[in-house]
Amino acid sequence: MKTRIKWNGNVSFLAESGSGHQVLMDGAPEAGGQNLGPRPMEMLLMGLGGCTTFDVMLILKRGRQDVSDCVVEIEAERATVDPKVFTRIHLHFVISGRNLKQQQVERALNLSAEKYCSASIMLKNIVEITHDYEIVALHSDS
Repeated sequence: MKTRIKWNGNVSFLAESGSGHQVLMDGAPEAGGQNLGPRPMEMLLMGLGGCTTFDVMLILKRGRQDVSDCVVEIEAERATVDPKVFTRIHLHFVISGRNLKQQQVERALNLSAEKYCSASIMLKNIVEITHDYEIVALHSDS
């Protein structure tokens, strides 16, 4: 896997993935940025969220769960001094669907956290990562 980061002036950077996609990252205005894109540390959280949601949805679909939506809201705390690493990350999943089984949702979340999500498994060695969830039950239009 490869990526390329090109300085775009001030504290702005254009990231290009090995698959050819681009994302503009920018620093906060107080650091000289123009707020043109997410901060690099926000990108790290976005990657974690995308990685685990990918796994959770794949596991639930393979388990024949009728999922109509999955959102993960991530909150992180950082150290107050440099390096301002993450000290705690919490993922809150909101999974919507019809006849979702709580046991299968819990299983999907645990499998992602403990076995499949490369990002969370790598990060959990240096930061406390927790998760919880809620299920939004949708009813058939009968």
